[in-house]
Amino acid sequence: MKIALDVMGGDNAPVEIVKGAVEAVSKLKDIEAIFLVGDETATRAELAKYPKANLAKLPIVHAPESIAMDEQPASAVRKKKQCSINLCMDLVKRKEADAMVSAGNSGAVATAAVFSLGRIPGVLRPAIATVLPTRQPQRPLLLLDAGANTDCHEEWLAQFAIMGSAYSKCVLKRTKPVVGLLSIGTEDCKGNEMTKKAFHLIKNTDVFFRGNVEGHDLFLGKTDVVVCDGFVGNVVLKTTESVCHAVGYWMKREFFRHPVRLFGAMLLHGAFQALKSKMDPEIYGGAPLLGVAGPVIITHGASTYRAIYHAIIAGSAAASTNVADEIATRIAAMTAAQQQQKEESAHEQQPNA
Repeated sequence: MKIALDVMGGDNAPVEIVKGAVEAVSKLKDIEAIFLVGDETATRAELAKYPKANLAKLPIVHAPESIAMDEQPASAVRKKKQCSINLCMDLVKRKEADAMVSAGNSGAVATAAVFSLGRIPGVLRPAIATVLPTRQPQRPLLLLDAGANTDCHEEWLAQFAIMGSAYSKCVLKRTKPVVGLLSIGTEDCKGNEMTKKAFHLIKNTDVFFRGNVEGHDLFLGKTDVVVCDGFVGNVVLKTTESVCHAVGYWMKREFFRHPVRLFGAMLLHGAFQALKSKMDPEIYGGAPLLGVAGPVIITHGASTYRAIYHAIIAGSAAASTNVADEIATRIAAMTAAQQQQKEESAHEQQPNA
């Protein structure tokens, strides 16, 4: 497996990005190479910190330009042809890399993916799908869209349901993924106009649809895929991460209030470490961009080397499956069914001769 890694993307680039790549090639046996795409001088300086690194598996691809986190995605991707994000996409497009990973400007990554790789036939809009832990360790939740499309159409949400179901089946190994639509109530009539229309569209797809789900249903482990627009999804994701950090802070503060509590915390150290691991967003940091014709993994801008390491794992997992073909087949079936329904409806409305 070969991965194209955007070395210049993210708040901690290139330091944490290179460290994550070094970690990956040393621990992951299926990784043949990780292309370090970025400024060659800066990248070599970081690699010099790891004299034992397998440099044969860490070739550098020089990118003279990079896109900042605050740049306007579409114009930056068009103007900076030789930026690290574009060159990563080129490697995937030319089949020199099996997947690409970036902690950079997510809008720019999504735009470059559409411009370079193109959308899977029939897909209206790609979506960022984020994996979140639940009460059931073997049943993580896939939330999409997590930020690629802030304003959505109901047809897009229906396609998100299909794409999320396909990814859950092919990559997360759920035999029959259960899909829910995020809303303000479980009743069919709850939600805004878009979600109410999306409810009926999703109901007529081939996904196993349980209906509307609420915020408190997300982490129960009863739903495999939850669909929403990118605005809501991004708020859910960042709020969840914030709550995890807040809980850890509150626990530490309370334990240090009294020596007896501190002693109890020492006895429970192993349990707290296990809990911290389950709540650690960096383990689930690799979010696939579903709907484009190639594996693209977007990770948090503040990612450390651990998040990069796990994003590389996610990229390898996505590249080793037929998820793109699964999405294309199911989207085509959905489109054909909708077209047939429209034709039947039009025929029924025609006056009798």
